[in-house]
Amino acid sequence: MAAAFQPKLLLISTFLLFSLSQAGKISIYWGQNGNEGTLADTCATGNYGFVNLAFLATFGNGQTPMINLAGHCDPTVNGCTTLSSDIKSCQAKGIKVMLSIGEQLGATTLRRLRMPGSKKGKKVYLSAAPQCPFPDAWIGGALQTGLFDYVWVQFYNNPPCQYSSGMTDLEQAWKQWGSIKATEIFLGLPAAPAAAGSGFIPADVLTSKVLPAIKGSNKYGGVMLWDKYYDDQSGYSAAIKKDV
Repeated sequence: MAAAFQPKLLLISTFLLFSLSQAGKISIYWGQNGNEGTLADTCATGNYGFVNLAFLATFGNGQTPMINLAGHCDPTVNGCTTLSSDIKSCQAKGIKVMLSIGEQLGATTLRRLRMPGSKKGKKVYLSAAPQCPFPDAWIGGALQTGLFDYVWVQFYNNPPCQYSSGMTDLEQAWKQWGSIKATEIFLGLPAAPAAAGSGFIPADVLTSKVLPAIKGSNKYGGVMLWDKYYDDQSGYSAAIKKDV
């Protein structure tokens, strides 16, 4: 369930990706609801610049890596290899497909990570999804290394730093996050009221009040949404896309 999504996630791209753009983009999580359409369908909407595959649930400590994509595929049967063509379709559209490594695997696991089939010299992008209290209790130190390309900060389920009736708390936290040594920072939000316990921002408020207040940062990358299923229900990404 979306409300249970409490990631201290480390996200990595396993694929050859395209050059960075200065324009703000929308990043979407996909994979935790079988009714959200295929990965190829997700990329075909034209709404997203990034798709985070959620989640690589089993990994490390000698375990065989196992992806959990809810009702989309059964990794025990075919390893979800049918995703290959969808990933290529997304990449052909210039969309970055990221693999989300679930819940608190930590820096030790990250250091040991080796990409299956990766080649020397191939660009690998590294990202994280901390919660908005600054600094993050789990990976605050890692985020100061300068190794992270994208940081999707969760400005929801965290009343001290999320938007409520005004911008003060969110804007202060945003400025703090802008101090880290990452290339781009994203404003992480639920795509619908039901997608999280708190922190949903109506599209008109986001575009008229919140985005104008944060887009001046030279590290602004766009908006991250949880998740594709709820975005389908609300039409949130379509409503905000031109302003992101």
